[in-house]
Amino acid sequence: MAQSSNPSVDERVPSNDTLPAGGRFPPQTRYILGNEACERFSFYGIRTLLPIYVTGVLLKSKDQSVMIIHLFAFACYLMPLVGGWISDRFWGRYRTILWISLLYCLGHGVLALSELSVSVGYKTSCLYIGLMFIAIGSGGIKPCVSAFMGDQFKPNQAHLIDRAYAAFYWCINLGSLGSFLVIPAIRDKHGYALAFGVPGILMGVATFLFWLGRRQYVIKPPSMALATDARQPSFFRVITYALLCKGRQPGDTFWAAARRRFSASSVNDVASTCRVLWVFLFVLPFFALFEQTSSSWVYQGKSMESITLFGYTFGAEQIQAANPAVVMLLIPLLSLFVYPALGGAATLLRRMGVGMFLMVLPFIVVGFFQLHIEQNGPGTLSLLWQIFPYFLLTASEVLVSATGLQFAFTQAPKTMKSTVTGLWLFTSALGNLLVVVVTYAGSLFVGAGEADSVSSSRFFFYAGLMALTAVAFTIAAVFYKYRQEDPPSPIDVPEKTKPCLDIKCDQLPAAFTNRRDNAQT
Repeated sequence: MAQSSNPSVDERVPSNDTLPAGGRFPPQTRYILGNEACERFSFYGIRTLLPIYVTGVLLKSKDQSVMIIHLFAFACYLMPLVGGWISDRFWGRYRTILWISLLYCLGHGVLALSELSVSVGYKTSCLYIGLMFIAIGSGGIKPCVSAFMGDQFKPNQAHLIDRAYAAFYWCINLGSLGSFLVIPAIRDKHGYALAFGVPGILMGVATFLFWLGRRQYVIKPPSMALATDARQPSFFRVITYALLCKGRQPGDTFWAAARRRFSASSVNDVASTCRVLWVFLFVLPFFALFEQTSSSWVYQGKSMESITLFGYTFGAEQIQAANPAVVMLLIPLLSLFVYPALGGAATLLRRMGVGMFLMVLPFIVVGFFQLHIEQNGPGTLSLLWQIFPYFLLTASEVLVSATGLQFAFTQAPKTMKSTVTGLWLFTSALGNLLVVVVTYAGSLFVGAGEADSVSSSRFFFYAGLMALTAVAFTIAAVFYKYRQEDPPSPIDVPEKTKPCLDIKCDQLPAAFTNRRDNAQT
């Protein structure tokens, strides 16, 4: 392995005999793709069990269950801030992924142990402890894996980045699709012990697959070690100083005091990140709606009539498989046909704006479904009806979530790629927290019933909230100016591939699908 002479800025690359040809993926990417598919199977395998387990085994109400599920999701999306910070400043992406994955496996083991006793109190304790470790593991590695995938590509392979991102996202949805179909069936036939155990086994396989590629990976040092100022402060240190500094002088701008304390590059990077966070703020309600497919939508599905296709029964948990199945169809459709046809009109923020307006529709539809159930009783609607709002929701997800991650990558300063990705995922955390707050406030102040989180009025409330947010986002997007990067070094590739190269070579890991850095809103 080739190593730099500077131990503080160490970059490891494969030997020449393992370097791929320009038209093929680096061979070590198969370990990362396999890791991602297995890890997502394990994560969604647990999530799909939670709604019925919490109400049926732990005897919680539906409102309590909704709050538990979304608090768990909140923790999962909060931890990327920690994982990104650790990766950027201390461990680098490879070590962060490997070591935190071990905590992930521990969480699965604790959940499997919950079936050693029939005590509800014991099971509840195991659930909370196990979910805590899974949240640390899942969230801790989340901002690092996709960027680590990009680390494996050489500059002359930039034309493969779009394909790599598509393959990565496809593996995510392959894993979740398999878990939605398989885990509930295991639970129904063999009980919760095996149903909790199988996702744990898959997480162990994911960690092992990732470890297998250790001798072939390009392992880059923590990105902050590459900064011109080796003592460059973190995002949170700079923003805290700018907010709380008491030494302001007359006529100072917001960042003036920070510029006197820290280097210009540090403050500029933080200021650029704050502009990105302003866009992130509008995405918060979107995730509040999207994440309810694992809670309130499941409970609505339990009030509908199950469907049987080819001898396989689809219940409220299995129907969630419609989401990843549609994603795997829409991603290539949009990437290969729709976006190229629209050209410069399909900017990142425009895609996200369309997706936000689209998210209003599925909650209007499920609101009317719920209204029918409230008026006519459970079992009067087929679960097949839920496929339509799932299709609308998934189309919105592809436009907002996948594009938003790309926006985070391309607009992040190069020293804060993982941190900004973590902040993007933090919007999911706040979205889940919003569901908890609304559910709690509804039961506390409105005098709601036990299942008010699964009511037509609540679904219509979220639809209205999303509509208002979409309008506000559209207005804010008009005033956003895309981050300007220094011109990249010329790369000798065919002319048709050059739109993919509006990024610096050292930024490829965090810019999987960047087509136009300088696109207009």
